[in-house]
Amino acid sequence: MQTEFQIETDGQGLYEFTRDLRRWVKAQGARDGLLTLFVRHTSCSLLVQENADPEVQGDLRAFFARLVPPSTHSSMSYLRHTYEGPDDMPAHIKAAMMPVSLSIPVLDGAPVLGTWQGVYLFEHRDAPHLRKVAAHLAGTS
Repeated sequence: MQTEFQIETDGQGLYEFTRDLRRWVKAQGARDGLLTLFVRHTSCSLLVQENADPEVQGDLRAFFARLVPPSTHSSMSYLRHTYEGPDDMPAHIKAAMMPVSLSIPVLDGAPVLGTWQGVYLFEHRDAPHLRKVAAHLAGTS
């Protein structure tokens, strides 16, 4: 069973889509299995992260912005791939450092996530984008 989730972003940040995943997995009728997610872009990532305190998402964004600043920052002057703006190559670097695919067990018709875990698309670009996440559920009914 496969589908594609479309996630609209409005700039850098974490966008949770756990509810959509849970709803889709339940609708498939699979009792147990494995959910595989793959983001179809080179400038964003996928994360399983805390969804209880929004400060976690803000801190993650701030950390990666500090770790990989825009290409206009003096520490990034060596970058050459800047055709789409100062966030372009830094977005590719962040995506290379973080997962672009996830594997999540499914048990009793639901993704096996911890109490405070959510599934996020981590957008690394400043401009709004429509991101596509391919999902594949292999399981037993």
